[in-house]
Amino acid sequence: MRIDGIGAIVTGGASGLGAGTAEMLARNGAKVTIFDLNTELGTAKAAELGGHFVKVDVSSEESVNAALAEAEEKHGVARVLVNCAGIATAEKMIDRNGQPLPLERFAKVVGINLVGTFNVMSKFAARLHTAEPVGADGERGVVINTASVAAFEGQVGQPAYGASKGGVMALTLPAARELARYGIRVMTIAPGIFWTPMMAGLPPEAQESLGKQIPFPSRLGQPTEYAQLAEAIIANPMLNGETIRLDGAIRMAPR
Repeated sequence: MRIDGIGAIVTGGASGLGAGTAEMLARNGAKVTIFDLNTELGTAKAAELGGHFVKVDVSSEESVNAALAEAEEKHGVARVLVNCAGIATAEKMIDRNGQPLPLERFAKVVGINLVGTFNVMSKFAARLHTAEPVGADGERGVVINTASVAAFEGQVGQPAYGASKGGVMALTLPAARELARYGIRVMTIAPGIFWTPMMAGLPPEAQESLGKQIPFPSRLGQPTEYAQLAEAIIANPMLNGETIRLDGAIRMAPR
């Protein structure tokens, strides 16, 4: 699928992986709408890219429905959706005092990372599936979701995060199979240790230590490298129904 001239939506597009992807899409001529909760960063990024910003809670049906309608009114039916919105927590199932992780905190992570991904994807696809195909194979659009290497090797302290990202990975194939009849592809990227605003808050020595855990290249991944893979997925019609690790060959230890 050609990016130039199409409508595209990036959730979590105000910063980190989402911002890098929004920049790539805009650079290639897409009309980008950023969905994010951070109004200040989202508005600034959209202005920088000549795009549009909508404040969105991805876990809310009402919020997502309204945001998709606004994006479509502004840029036409979106052909590309990249789901980068998510949260990461570090909480054990049982704390040092022997108390279980409160269920609402587990449910919040799953609600944003997994349910939020499904919420936006399903409503995006419902709007797109009757649009005119734009590719030679009858392709209508592409969804790219974001999992994590924690979906494969969740560490101690990641029961909620690992479960949510494992769910995103497991969602990929059934969604791709269902949406195939409409010419909508579904792919997932599972990043390793990448530079994000959360990482930026760590001391430089901590960032360097994390980077050295990666076999090659021994550094933190950059949002531009996530965006490069997203660009390749959009361009290649045979990429469908799969999760691609983007991790420099790292395999996470238990801790």
